[in-house]
Amino acid sequence: MEKFLEYIELVNGKINDFAWGPVMLVLLVGTGIFLSARTGFVQVRKFGYIMKNTIGSLFKKKDKKDHGNNLSPFQAVSTALAGTVGTGNIAGVTGAIFTGGVGAVFWMWVSAFFGMCTKYAEITLAIRYRETDEKGQNHGGPMYYITKGLGKNWKWLAVIFAVFGGLASFGIGNIAQSSEISGALGSLFGLKPLVAGIILAVLVAIVIIGNVKRVGQVTSLLVPFMSVFYIICGIVVIAMRITEIPGVFGMIFKEAFSFRAIGGGIFGYVITQAMRQGFARGVFSNEAGLGSAPIAHAASSTDEPCEQAMWGVFEVFIDTIIICTITAFAVILSGLYTGSLDDYTSKGAAAAKAFNSILPGTVGGIVIEISLLFFALSTILGWFYYGQTCFAYLTKRNRVVDYIYKIVFVAVCVIGAVGSGKLMWDISDTLNGLMAIPNLIALLLLSSVVAKETKNYFSKNTHKLK
Repeated sequence: MEKFLEYIELVNGKINDFAWGPVMLVLLVGTGIFLSARTGFVQVRKFGYIMKNTIGSLFKKKDKKDHGNNLSPFQAVSTALAGTVGTGNIAGVTGAIFTGGVGAVFWMWVSAFFGMCTKYAEITLAIRYRETDEKGQNHGGPMYYITKGLGKNWKWLAVIFAVFGGLASFGIGNIAQSSEISGALGSLFGLKPLVAGIILAVLVAIVIIGNVKRVGQVTSLLVPFMSVFYIICGIVVIAMRITEIPGVFGMIFKEAFSFRAIGGGIFGYVITQAMRQGFARGVFSNEAGLGSAPIAHAASSTDEPCEQAMWGVFEVFIDTIIICTITAFAVILSGLYTGSLDDYTSKGAAAAKAFNSILPGTVGGIVIEISLLFFALSTILGWFYYGQTCFAYLTKRNRVVDYIYKIVFVAVCVIGAVGSGKLMWDISDTLNGLMAIPNLIALLLLSSVVAKETKNYFSKNTHKLK
């Protein structure tokens, strides 16, 4: 059995090297560049309008529209952000800087810049090609726009996406997050892993017993709170070293284009590592191109594709440009990144020490633990819906399969909290990356639809742009 697991680990490692390797990362960012060109760089031209009609709309008088069994536009983006804003925003970014140097932050920004348009395109297609069931609930995502947009002959590609997405929901969306929650509860309250797992399972079960409406209601409360909490704490950290910020920017840009070798390595090693880590962590964090977020946005009650798609631009902006940057600045300002990750029990522990080195006492560590707790919990809820939708597509919304999925998903919360689940985490990481392949193919082939929808929408709303 041990040899079999070693073989599985070896095979998965090879596949993972491709799924998150240079070729795939270039394809992910390249797709964003291509879509940006097709839409006339909508994320730049209409940025002010997009911010005004997304985050700005939350400060306007709320409408009393009945959304039925679907989500409001904000609940949809909250569900998507729940699955997107996770431990990668803290642990992932920290690991990228330790491994790829401070220059990785610049390439993370680059991936986010083009990722805004990628996610905009995904959501546009998700709304354009979604389906509505007999209860009036909307369902959509890559598997739907692959089948309906490219035709039934492409259904095999949609099935591949749904299989990868459904399986990844147990690993990246559950086990990896449950493990972080267990560690956070143990650190904050001294709870044993099993107790933490049971508490988590009960909380998740209470939420997912309802439909997507319940998930949307919970995430619309959880996501703003956790995001604002982390952003405020991060701003305090940065403010305490505010005079060093110009130097941090200088280091980031300088190291991003450094072609020097390290330790006798090949010439250009630094920039290669910085690009790889920056692109990988950027994509892994905001999930632009993976095809997960459009599943949540498709459940929105919005009828206009581009109107909901604007939330995708905001989503990447808040996730990577704001939250990930805060983590990156805290790590760089601490100066700890010059050491080795092997000196810490985890990437999260490294981030906690970085915050502790700036904030008084152990306040920084508590901030990180609380943030990891809420980030991981929100990710579990968001990925539950992704997995549920993927399996519903594969089984034509079979109720028995849906019940089984919910039971297994809740049980996995306990498994993830008790065990390390490293192999499962690694396999799911691979599945997560492989999800992008069918989605990127669809985005490239349906780019003309995105361009047309964008042109029509902003032509109709010219008066609003003035």
